Parts: sequence; C-alpha cells; structure tokens
Amino acid sequence: MSRIGKLPITIPAGVTLSVKDNVVTVKGPKGELTQKVDPNITVEVEGNECKLTCANDEKQNRAYHGLFRSLINNMVVGVSEGYKKTLELVGVGFRASHEGQVLELSLGFTHPIYFVLPKEIKVETKSERNKNPLIMLESADKQLIGQVCAKIRSLREPEPYKGKGVKFPDEYIRRKAGKTVVAATK
Repeated sequence: MSRIGKLPITIPAGVTLSVKDNVVTVKGPKGELTQKVDPNITVEVEGNECKLTCANDEKQNRAYHGLFRSLINNMVVGVSEGYKKTLELVGVGFRASHEGQVLELSLGFTHPIYFVLPKEIKVETKSERNKNPLIMLESADKQLIGQVCAKIRSLREPEPYKGKGVKFPDEYIRRKAGKTVVAATK
C-alpha cells in the first residue's frame, strides 16, 4: 500500500466532494474541479474525510493510489484556498502588462509576445520603479497554473551569465564566469 495513499483527505467547511462513475467532483468557494480516477482505486467519502483504497497490491495500483490521493487533495486545497504563483522578469527593458486574459510581454525580442491565458487563471502584473516587473497568477487548479508558469518561463529562460530572463522570485540561478582576457606577453 502507498504511504501517501493511506492518508485521509480532510474536507474543509464549504467544500463538497462527490464521486460518481469513477469521476471525483470537488466544489468550493474558488470553483469546481473534476478528476477521473482509475477503476482499481475506490474513493469513499465519510463525513468530512475522504479515503482511497486500492483493489490489490500490484505495483501500478500502488502508484495510482498515491497519485490520485495527491490529485484529489490538490483539488480540495485549490477550491478552498487556491494557488498563487509569481514570476519575475529580470532584464533591462523587460515589461509585462495584461488586458483581460491576454498577457503582453516585452522580453528583449524585436516584437512583443502576446500570451493568452486560460479563463480559469486570474492574472495581475506589477511594475514598480527600480524593481523587476512581476506577474502574479492565481487559480484553483494546481496542475494548470504550474503548466502556464512553465510555458511563460520557457519564452525566455534565465541565462547563466547575466541572469536575464523569466524566473520565480525564490529561484536560484547558478552563474557562470564570462570570458577572461589573457594579456599577450612578448
């Protein structure tokens, strides 16, 4: 049995979890999420707890046991509290602005990049003088927000020489030494 899969999921007040035909639906104040569960995994809701059980002890089923427990727990946390991610633009002239669900990025290329965000994600941009521009994303779906952050970051990944690019604020970038000029001796 999976160590993670054995842990019960506590359902906070204001969140409802229902199971029908191996599809788990979680509703809460921040939205509604659904997840299809493998037929070998049984989801049982008892009061304010949800428990997952495994049909047998095969390796694949043990892996699914922990996986689906984590996915359902992420859904419960997402619809009750939500997830927030912040991206920082490091570089001279790098800018970010948004209008509705369209994020306009100026990342040192000859043209601006227009990135259309899914409707499930709320975006906010912040530009202060003498500080790097920030992009703040908020959503109930942890998987979706992580995927969108990775896609935005891939538009201009931080490079190791000057550290320019799109990065997370707490991310450490290993720096490399640049070229060194060797003086010619005669």
